[in-house]
Amino acid sequence: MPNTPLLDTVNIPADMRGFDIPQLKQLADEVRAETIDAVSETGGHLGAGLGVVELTVALHHLLETPKDILIWDVGHQCYPHKILTGRRDRIRTLRQGGGLSGFTKRSESEYDPFGAAHASTSISAGLGFAAARDQQGENNKVVAVIGDGSITAGMAYEAMNNAIEATDGQFMVILNDNDMSIAPPVGAMSAYLAKQVSGDAYQRVRNIGKKFVDHMPRPFRETARKAEEYARGMVVGGTFFEELGFYYIGPIDGHDLTHLVPILQNALKITDKPVLVHVVTQKGKGYAPAENSADKYHGVVKFDVESGKQAKAISNAPSYTKVFGTELIKHAANDPRIVGITAAMPSGTGIDLFGQAYPDRVYDVGIAEQHAVTFAAGMAADGMKPFCAIYSTFLQRGYDQVVHDVAIQSLPVRFAMDRAGLVGSDGSTHAGSFDIGFMGALPGMVLMAAADEAELAAMIATSLEIDDRPSAFRYPRGDGVGVDIPELAKPLEIGKGRIVKEGTKVAILSLGTRLQESLKAADMLEQAGISTTIADARFAKPLDEDMILRLAREHEVLITVEEGAMGGFGAFVLQMLAEKGALDRGLKIRTMHLPDIFQDHNSPMAMYDEAGLNAKHIAAKAIEALG
Repeated sequence: MPNTPLLDTVNIPADMRGFDIPQLKQLADEVRAETIDAVSETGGHLGAGLGVVELTVALHHLLETPKDILIWDVGHQCYPHKILTGRRDRIRTLRQGGGLSGFTKRSESEYDPFGAAHASTSISAGLGFAAARDQQGENNKVVAVIGDGSITAGMAYEAMNNAIEATDGQFMVILNDNDMSIAPPVGAMSAYLAKQVSGDAYQRVRNIGKKFVDHMPRPFRETARKAEEYARGMVVGGTFFEELGFYYIGPIDGHDLTHLVPILQNALKITDKPVLVHVVTQKGKGYAPAENSADKYHGVVKFDVESGKQAKAISNAPSYTKVFGTELIKHAANDPRIVGITAAMPSGTGIDLFGQAYPDRVYDVGIAEQHAVTFAAGMAADGMKPFCAIYSTFLQRGYDQVVHDVAIQSLPVRFAMDRAGLVGSDGSTHAGSFDIGFMGALPGMVLMAAADEAELAAMIATSLEIDDRPSAFRYPRGDGVGVDIPELAKPLEIGKGRIVKEGTKVAILSLGTRLQESLKAADMLEQAGISTTIADARFAKPLDEDMILRLAREHEVLITVEEGAMGGFGAFVLQMLAEKGALDRGLKIRTMHLPDIFQDHNSPMAMYDEAGLNAKHIAAKAIEALG
C-alpha cells in the first residue's frame, strides 16, 4: 500500500479546499500512487486517469462539488475523482462484481451528476445542467472535462455551437489535450499568458473596452470585437473556439498546480460567455511504463507496480479481434478495393493489424461513428469495399447513418461489429446487446453471427461477395474456441445454417458463440435420455427457413439461443414460424436471450449466469418445456 498521509485526511472534496499549493501537490502525488496501486489489483483504464490527477485535485479544490457540477467525458479518467469523492475505501473493487463502476455513474455517488462511458457527451450534458440552473435561478458552477479524442466527435461541436445561446451564466469546458498536439509548446510563458488573459486586471480592461465599443456604430463594434479576439488568438491560439462563442484560455500545463489553480480560479469567475480552458497533459503521467507506452496502458489487466508487467492470461486460441484483422489482410492481398475504417479504435477492432500491412488503406476517423458510417457509404458508392469496424455498442451512435446513408441506398458497406454481447468488467455501457434487433430490422441487410473463429473467417469472405446491399457480422470480446481456420476461408451460402448434431426430441437453435454452451447442454440432456439436435443458425437475416421449419416439424421442443436483447433472433424466428403456420401443430418453443435489464459489470461467467445463457440454463429450459 502506498504511503498517503495527506490523502488519509481527505474523504470528500470539502476536506481539501483549505489546502495551499504545496499541499495540493503532495495530495496529487498521493492520489497518483493510490490510483496506480488500486488499478494494479483490479485492472482498468490507467493512463487517462494518471494524466488528470492534478486537474482533478485542482477542480475539487476550487469547486463546491456536488453543488457545483463536474462532468467527466467518457469516464476513463475518473478514478482519481472517485478516490477524492468518498469512494477510496472501495477503489479496489473497481470493475469487480458488486464493486465500483469503471465509469461515472449517477446511482453510485452524488459526485457523479451524469453517467458517461461513451465519448463526447460532456459538453451537451454540461450545457443542459447550465441551462437548468439558469431556468431555476440558481448560481452554481458547471464544468465539463472533455478529452482531445472525444472532441473529434460532431456532438461536441454541436454543443459548443449552441452554448452561447443556451446559457447566459457561467459554463466552462476544459479541453484535456494529451495526444493530438494541437497546442504549441507549453511552459512558463504560455502559463503566464493564460494567467494574464484569465485574470481580474485583463477582464476589467476588457469590460471597459466592451462598454466603450458598445457606444460605437454597429460596424465598428463588430470590427473591434474581432480585433480583440484575433489579437489574443495570435498570441495564445484558440481563435476557432472564439468563433464558436467561447472565451479561450490556454494552452496551460495541466500538471503544474502553481499555474493551474489560479488560472482555473480566474476562469471560473467569467460569466458573460462560455469559457474553454485548454489544458495540456501527459497520458500515464508519473508512472514510467504508462508514460512510455500510452496505448498499452490505456486499459490494463492486473499488473506488477514495480515492473509494470501485466498478468495477461495465456490463450490457446487467437482473439476474435485478431482473427478479423488477420483475415482482412489475406483478402486484401487479392483485392485492392478493400479498405478498413475505424472510429478511434484501431487496436480494439483489429484494424491496426490490417494497417500494419496496408497503411494506405486504413482510415481512423476519430470518435465519430456517424461520420465513419457515411464515409464508408461514400467509398462503397464509388466502387470500394469498405469494412467499417465498430464496437456493437458504439455503432448505436451511427444508426441513423446506417439506415439512411447505407441501407436505403443498398450500398455494400460491411459492418464488423466487435464486442457483440456481454463484455464483462466494462458493464452495460459497453455491452453489444441490441445490434441483432436494430440491424435485423433493416430491409436488405445480411446479418451474420460467428459461432467460432473459423465461422468468423467464413463470414468475412461472405461479406466480400455481397456487392449489392449492406452486410454485418457480429463477434464477441475475447478469444476463440481453438478451431482450425482455413488458409483462405470460403464464403457461406447466404441464409443457410448448419446442423451440428442430430437428435429427435429437442432442437436447440443457436446464433453466435453460445453454440459451445448449447453443445454442452445437449450432452446434459443426452445423459438424461433426451435426444437433442444442435443447429447453428449463422444468419439472423435472412433466416434459413427450410432448416428452421424442419427443426420445428421434427422436434417436440425448439429453443433459440442468442447473446442479444429480446426482440432479436428469437423474435425473428417466432414471427417466421407463425406466418408459416408452424406454431399450430403444438410445437413448444422457447427463446433465450439477454435479460430485459442493463446488466452491471462482473466477470463474464457471472454475467452469463445472471443472463441464464450457460449450458445448465439451456438444458433446464428444455426440461421445463418438456414438462
